[in-house]
Amino acid sequence: MRAIRITEFGGPEVLTLVEDAPEPEVGPGTQLLHVTRAGINYADTHQAEDSYLAPSTLPLIPGAEAAGTLEDGRRVVALVGGGGYAERAAVPEPLTFDLPDGVEDGQALALVLQGTTAWHLLHTSAQLRTGESVVVHAAAGGVGTLAVQLAVRAGAGRVIAVASSAEKRQLALELGADVAVDAGEDDLKGALEEANGGKVDVVLEMVGGRTTDQSLAALAPFGRLVVFGMASREAPSLVDPRQLMGRSRGLIGFWLAHAMNDPARHLAAPMRELLDLTAQGALKPIVGGTYGLSEVARAHEDLRARRTIGKLLLDPAG
Repeated sequence: MRAIRITEFGGPEVLTLVEDAPEPEVGPGTQLLHVTRAGINYADTHQAEDSYLAPSTLPLIPGAEAAGTLEDGRRVVALVGGGGYAERAAVPEPLTFDLPDGVEDGQALALVLQGTTAWHLLHTSAQLRTGESVVVHAAAGGVGTLAVQLAVRAGAGRVIAVASSAEKRQLALELGADVAVDAGEDDLKGALEEANGGKVDVVLEMVGGRTTDQSLAALAPFGRLVVFGMASREAPSLVDPRQLMGRSRGLIGFWLAHAMNDPARHLAAPMRELLDLTAQGALKPIVGGTYGLSEVARAHEDLRARRTIGKLLLDPAG
């Protein structure tokens, strides 16, 4: 089958299209998925260079999610431990979700990893309360576009979107953000406080470096900064617990892998909610572009260069 294989770690150049990849092994608790679309995530760029939270073993077929059809004809979307960048994949039954009519493959792929991440960032980690302000960094990305909408639905008092271009900031405003801030602001702390009329309650952060530092400094007493990535590949400053105690601030990390360890408890209900909202037209997953397997290196380049919006897809036939 056609698939993307990585045999050495590095940048987008290590993503190699092969025509004779071995068929996935389907054992107890897994099913064979005929992939119609696979999802591309920023974490995939870390996996390619082996800088992700979970170490990788070579050779590997990347890809954490795929949508398509099972042997029994059901349309599903699934989270996989790897192997999504291929024509076929073995999908674990507990992490496979049936798709309702009216939800397209691309929309489902936007929801299954990035949508559930956005849901847990707000409800599990930040425990957002009605009326609180929420800052969403990378607000035009896969997680960000959904986090903006979910924060509005959850009753946030003010949603502040942070993005790197005027086009991205406009998209965030159209999705419901109250105000949009340029990610390149020298005084990002001041810009966030000005946008909110004071310090902020919740920040969803995946950039790292100075963005994390200045976001933490902008938190109000009892504010929570939830970190779920480090796209800049720059570590923030070390935090002394006294800095947190001195303003009753919280610094929280989130990784969806822990929710995947108990999907019945942590993923089933959020996925039902997200799929139902999408089918009803009340939630709008943004599909930013579709690349063929032969174009996967360009997809990773575009993602790393912040040239993309929303969810990126791979077409295994391309």
